[in-house]
Amino acid sequence: MNSLKSLIGEFIQREQFQPHLLGLFVNPFYFARKGLYENIFALADKIAGRTLDVGCGQKPYEHLFRSSQYIGLEIDSPENRQNKKADFFYDGIRFPFQDHEFDSIVINEVFEHVFKPSDFLHEINRVLKPQGMLLMTVPFCWDEHEQPYDYARYSSFGLKAILQDYGFEITEQKKSMNDIRVAFQILNAYIYKKTVTANVYVNLFLTVLLMSPFNLIGELLSKVLPKNDDLYLDNIVLARKVEGSI
Repeated sequence: MNSLKSLIGEFIQREQFQPHLLGLFVNPFYFARKGLYENIFALADKIAGRTLDVGCGQKPYEHLFRSSQYIGLEIDSPENRQNKKADFFYDGIRFPFQDHEFDSIVINEVFEHVFKPSDFLHEINRVLKPQGMLLMTVPFCWDEHEQPYDYARYSSFGLKAILQDYGFEITEQKKSMNDIRVAFQILNAYIYKKTVTANVYVNLFLTVLLMSPFNLIGELLSKVLPKNDDLYLDNIVLARKVEGSI
């Protein structure tokens, strides 16, 4: 029984961050996570050397990168120490590293939770080597989450401008799920928040029953309806640290 539970847990975890066909039926955030995975995968070969993952969580994308060393960082809290795969913890202000320690930095779905983005980006710049690479994903269309620590949304223009102000040159910028699927993902996020329980099996049943039909409809309609670059789920940015910045 325990091994069966473990297998189910591993399957659900995998489909949450790396959704394949079965993810249509078991992942209420299928479109959001699919878009992130595909775009991160497309840029992953640019992330190499000694890599810092800021707000690493469970390090769901670590296997995609060419890193020689992959270090996870989280804000210090009892919950994070118990539940996250972080190698280091910090006080939310200063990273516990020396200047220019990293060849690359990854920041996934974290920047909207940063109350003082100027201080945060200064630290990112400080610990990154000159010409080092930054891969960042940030939501554009999404509900408030991880309350009360949800502070901002960034348009593609706003994100580009603030990164340039803090010493980064944008090399690639993408928009995830810039089609009808954005509407179906927001609908499923609404249903999920109104039905979620403390029981993982009940949640799985409700996803299959209530949310998977919208995943299927959205996927089908995205094949025939036009894209819309003004409405999308996430920004994905690859940037290089400019020599002599900050």
